[in-house]
Amino acid sequence: MISHRKNSVRGKVAAVALSALTVAGMSTGIASAQPAAPGSAPAPTQGDFNNWVLDQRDNLSAQADALPEQFRGPVRDAIDNTTNFVAPGALQARADETARRDAAARAEQARIAAEQDAARRATNTANTPCPAWARACVDIAGHRSWLQDGGRTVYGPVRSNTGRPGQETPRGTFTIQYKVKDEVSREFNNAPMPWATYFTNSGHAFHQGDPTVQSAGCVRLDADSARTFFNHLNPGDKVFIY
Repeated sequence: MISHRKNSVRGKVAAVALSALTVAGMSTGIASAQPAAPGSAPAPTQGDFNNWVLDQRDNLSAQADALPEQFRGPVRDAIDNTTNFVAPGALQARADETARRDAAARAEQARIAAEQDAARRATNTANTPCPAWARACVDIAGHRSWLQDGGRTVYGPVRSNTGRPGQETPRGTFTIQYKVKDEVSREFNNAPMPWATYFTNSGHAFHQGDPTVQSAGCVRLDADSARTFFNHLNPGDKVFIY
């Protein structure tokens, strides 16, 4: 007797699902087959119909939540089977689109997290090899440079670039030698090197240039950064490059 009652409940809900969706399909199919009356709204598209069917499917599935637990799975299966019969591919297309949106959202979250992590690392000058007594620090691998006073960062880090392979910027401790505000490179056809602050006697300097492009051994900085390094550093100040 109990088994008969369970089957009866399942059958009724499945019948409701089948009836609602099938009738909708028939009605829409008949309506779409009729020519549109002059001045009337255009006939529903297949996409409109699929969306309507999916809405009905979702409503029926929500109603199935009120059923005893043992009936929910079979009834939901019956609803989905009917949906697939009336609107073939609609359920899978929606699942694919949801998966695509979720993947895009995860990728965007990962991109933002990576940018935030990179920004934190770019601005963190603690626990670096640069000693507290250095007035200027250059992180070759990190493409960044900064100024400090007693170990406290007072400017930067800012984007910088150093020597290309074969013309590497030397690493180690150096001393500011001299400064030339409107310097030009005689070695490179008088190429401008504004705000040149030399830290070796062999031509290595901080100077204005494109910090996204490697140099012939100097430390390239943008205009504002090169000017700040020039104004902040004086002969005798220590530079540490690692």
